[in-house]
Amino acid sequence: MTYSSGVATRTGRAWLTKVPAITATFWVIKILSTTVGETFADYLTVNVGLGPLVTDALMMAVLAAALVVQFRTRQYTPWIYWLCVVLVSIVGTQITDFFTDTLGISLYLSTAVFAVILAVVFAVWYRQERTLAITSIDTPRREAFYWGAILTTFALGTASGDLATEALSLGFRTGTIIFAGLILVTWLASRYGASLVLTFWIAYVLTRPLGASLGDLLTQAKDFGGLDLGASATSLLFFTVIVILVVREQLLANRHGVAAKGQGPLGGHRADYTWAGAAALAIAIVGTGLSITHTGSTETPTAGQVTDQQASTTGSKSTGTGTTGGAAAPAKKVVHPTTRLGNLTAFATITADVQAKVAKGDLAGGKARVKDLEVAWDDAEAGLKPRDSSKWHTLDGQIDDVLTALRAGHPSQADCSAALTTLATTLNQFDGV
Repeated sequence: MTYSSGVATRTGRAWLTKVPAITATFWVIKILSTTVGETFADYLTVNVGLGPLVTDALMMAVLAAALVVQFRTRQYTPWIYWLCVVLVSIVGTQITDFFTDTLGISLYLSTAVFAVILAVVFAVWYRQERTLAITSIDTPRREAFYWGAILTTFALGTASGDLATEALSLGFRTGTIIFAGLILVTWLASRYGASLVLTFWIAYVLTRPLGASLGDLLTQAKDFGGLDLGASATSLLFFTVIVILVVREQLLANRHGVAAKGQGPLGGHRADYTWAGAAALAIAIVGTGLSITHTGSTETPTAGQVTDQQASTTGSKSTGTGTTGGAAAPAKKVVHPTTRLGNLTAFATITADVQAKVAKGDLAGGKARVKDLEVAWDDAEAGLKPRDSSKWHTLDGQIDDVLTALRAGHPSQADCSAALTTLATTLNQFDGV
């Protein structure tokens, strides 16, 4: 191995280092890519309506194509590398979701399984190459081990993060603090003599749940403890920052070549810290500003608006003792129990709308309206699920039953009505203050 002009080359192959230097901007892009990848997959699955199976197959195919391009390059190319990272974050998350949601495997077991798989990858990698150092990714086989480890870390990070924030009911606010704190401890350990390879991979796993928790903190409604930016605004903000940082990396790589092993970031440490800090500050300022000015208007009414609507509807109903043509009887105040899930009125309102359409035989209208329920439920998952995972899964399954009934090739009014009745009853039982 020889070094020339800041570029590491292998004699006869001109195979250059294939991964970026581990810098402050590296970690910023890595954390942000988690949220962008997960949000994009959810958008395809729910908003576009491709469903989990089609989305999973599509993302795996795109990832395979991107990795082919990555392996065919002879040196680190920022835009190709980070495209692969975003796609790996999507597929890694989808693998864990498949285990948890489709196969019904507990988060405790899936976390343990992915931890074992990662240990096996590292063991085989080390046995073959005698190193796990990130600075040594300069052969096809080492790069294959590297991407295998990266994919497994995303699956493990998803499972362990979900375990902490959902099964242990930490929530995304606490999760953000805890995972950021663990990364800080890992960084301090590396500064005081701990293995750089070990601390790198620990931090890499932890950035997945940190990015997810941070994204949820920005996107979730204020009722759930978030800043209510919404998934679209948050993803656009994060994506813009990623593009700016990656473009800078690409320009530096084009200008200076690929940094030699052990060399600091292209452009110097001071510039690297400045850009990383500016990115974090921009997200904080823009995120806070958008949260303050956000109107909170959505297609579904707020909890307060729904309560008013329900009261009006109740007051206009004919009772056994009232008149049908006179003034409406005063609405009875509905007393909600205190439940961990909180106010579910918005979901109940959409369900009632769908029920009304199905009762009239308008199954097409019900199918169109139930899309709002699917999107609203998916958007609120990060805020609701940690509150009471058991009740959330019950409602999630019943919503899936409603979607299945309405989206059948030849939907049955009776099946749709039965599924909606079950869902409406459960929402009423789980609704709280």
